[in-house]
Amino acid sequence: MITPSEFIKGLPKAELHLHIEGTLEPELLFELAERNKIQLKYESVEALKEVYNFSNLQEFLDLYYEGANVLLTEADFYDLTWAYLLKCKEQHVDHTEIFFDPQTHTDRGVLFATVINGINRALQDGQEQLGISYRLIMCFLRHLSEASAFESLKEALDYKDLISGIGLDSSEKGNPPAKFERVFAQARAEGFDLVAHAGEEGPAAYVSDALNLLQVKRVDHGIASINDPALVAELAKTKVPLTVCPLSNLALKAVDRLEDHPLKKLMDQGVLVTINSDDPAYFGGYMNENYQASAEALGLNNMELCQLARNSFEASWLPEEEKSKHIQAVEQYCRENA
Repeated sequence: MITPSEFIKGLPKAELHLHIEGTLEPELLFELAERNKIQLKYESVEALKEVYNFSNLQEFLDLYYEGANVLLTEADFYDLTWAYLLKCKEQHVDHTEIFFDPQTHTDRGVLFATVINGINRALQDGQEQLGISYRLIMCFLRHLSEASAFESLKEALDYKDLISGIGLDSSEKGNPPAKFERVFAQARAEGFDLVAHAGEEGPAAYVSDALNLLQVKRVDHGIASINDPALVAELAKTKVPLTVCPLSNLALKAVDRLEDHPLKKLMDQGVLVTINSDDPAYFGGYMNENYQASAEALGLNNMELCQLARNSFEASWLPEEEKSKHIQAVEQYCRENA
């Protein structure tokens, strides 16, 4: 009988809510700062880690954007992405659909091409050398203007062969989905799949607006949905996935304790929930740590963990034939080990 941690480590998984800039570990941050001759205000890796104690989303975002300043060259974005893919290989994440935030970089004078070419080259190498399939999702920063989002969408059109979808992230407060209804309509007309962060620090109404106004295929976070029984019933009926990030929600005080997290309640009501790591370098854990912490706090058994792994592939943007192969691998693993 294998231990719970061994079971989770071997469980095939897909990750659907991952900000590549949020995988910038302190050690790599310092390495890139030295490479690019950037002076950091923190004297050491240890000093930087000491400030990873956030009271809310905005405090995290301030540090997140500051850290991104070390990313300047295509090699930087390649190294960032490659480090994450090695973690995926270690943790049996066989498919990943990652977010990137071009506005974080283009506003600093870094070319859109520099960002996407570095990330994409690493993803291609990861597929060829590590066997990890992927999709790439470009996100708009919701604290910036609609005009800025339209400008990013315009730049993205030159890379439609590389970008599978469009998303919406950053601070929810004061930036409702309605702010981006027109730019999402344009992205939909261009053939992009759509996702959006909603119901993390925002209310359940933001989840409804993401579904109805933005017409997203998935909702990122979405945990505030638990406060609206009609919305939960609709999510269960339509099977619109929620890409939930437990350790992130805990770190940013969306829940006071992981034991209070609504993930299991949503699962029990038939919602297609997945577990993801969000910004793992800042929140204390990648996929396996999120699975482990959730299992311990919520009393999830191995079969429920298997269901979450099946959900991750079902909610992915892989073709149906590939989804089926991955789901079969999950089911075989669970038959042999659960």
